[in-house]
Parts: sequence; structure tokens; C-alpha cells
Amino acid sequence: MLDYNWIPVFMTGLGTMFLIGEILVKTKGILFLLGAGFISTFFISYLDPSAIWYMLPLYFIGMLLIVIDGKLLNDGTLSVIGLLTMLLTVGFTAPNWTAGIYAIIGVIVGAVGSFVFLKAFPKRDMWGKIALLDTLSSEKGYNSMNETYAALVGQEGEAITPMRPSGTVRVDGREFSAVTDGKWLDRGSRIKVTNVSGARIMVEKVEDDTK
Repeated sequence: MLDYNWIPVFMTGLGTMFLIGEILVKTKGILFLLGAGFISTFFISYLDPSAIWYMLPLYFIGMLLIVIDGKLLNDGTLSVIGLLTMLLTVGFTAPNWTAGIYAIIGVIVGAVGSFVFLKAFPKRDMWGKIALLDTLSSEKGYNSMNETYAALVGQEGEAITPMRPSGTVRVDGREFSAVTDGKWLDRGSRIKVTNVSGARIMVEKVEDDTK
């Protein structure tokens, strides 16, 4: 069976899928054992025994970089390096270029396929900064600033700095950065909040009706 060039796609694919699945979800090491078994079989089947001692650990170093990224850094850099390391090790381990391409495809497909485990098992607390796994809800305070700004619409205040066209205004006793629609206003001008978009507050001058 090992003579067929497409065999590596199954060994590297299943091995990578189970190993990354262990990183993504909590399975008490079951997926790790399955993944380690498939990957070890791949390296043992195609490598000279003298090369296994550094090629197999190199693959797992790539996995370790992904774990470190997910747990500590959360910026994706080490994950990319780790995945490239895994691709290179399986590609060079394969007996020929065709089998190497199949092995690389197996790693990529396995990495993508590992996300299916998120549907069936409790997920680990990893990559929270990138994936925004926590719900951005008002109850958790994420939207409190937006709600505060939105409540300013229609309120009047005073420009406490010149608006050129941005500056600082005081509304309801609080100071905010604001911008006009392009008009310049003098310090002390009466203003009214006309629109709020996120943290961007737009104001306009309140004309003096006594004139």
C-alpha cells in the first residue's frame, strides 16, 4: 500500500486533523493519541530510522508553535510558522515529489477539517483576541461607550476649543472630541450634536435666534 503516492494524504490528513483538533477542543488527550499515531506511522513508514529522530520532533515543534500562539501571543505569526514547518517536514519525508504534494495537501485539509470538532466538543480558550470568541454584548460592557455617545444626539453644548473642523466640546458637563461637517467654529460657540457613528461625534453650530 505504501507504494501508492496518494497514501500519505490520509496519514498526514488524519494525523493533522486529530492533533489540531486536540488544540481546539477538550477531549482529554484522545485526539492527540490518534493524531500522534497517524503522524508517527507516516514518518516511520517513509523515513530512514536515523532521520526519524529529528524530522518527527520538527513536525511536533510546528504544532507547539501553534499552541504557543494560541495561548500566549494571539497574533497568528507563530501559527503560520508552525504550519509551514509541518508542511516542510511532511513534504521532505515523502518518498517522491508526488507523494510529497499529497502529504502537504493532507496537512492542509486536516488543519481545515479539524474545525469540525468544534461542533461536537467543548472548545478551548485559545485565539480569543483573533476570533473574538467572547460575545460582544452590552451586559459585558463592550457597548457602553457607544451607548453613551448615542445618547448625545440632539443635545446642545459648547465648543471649548476652536473647531478646525475637529476639536473638543462640552456636552452635559462632559468633554468629547467632535468634528463639524467642515465648518470652522470659534471657541465658545454653541453647538448641537447631530450624529454619532461609533466614537465619532458630529456637531453643528446653534444659530442665535435673537439676531
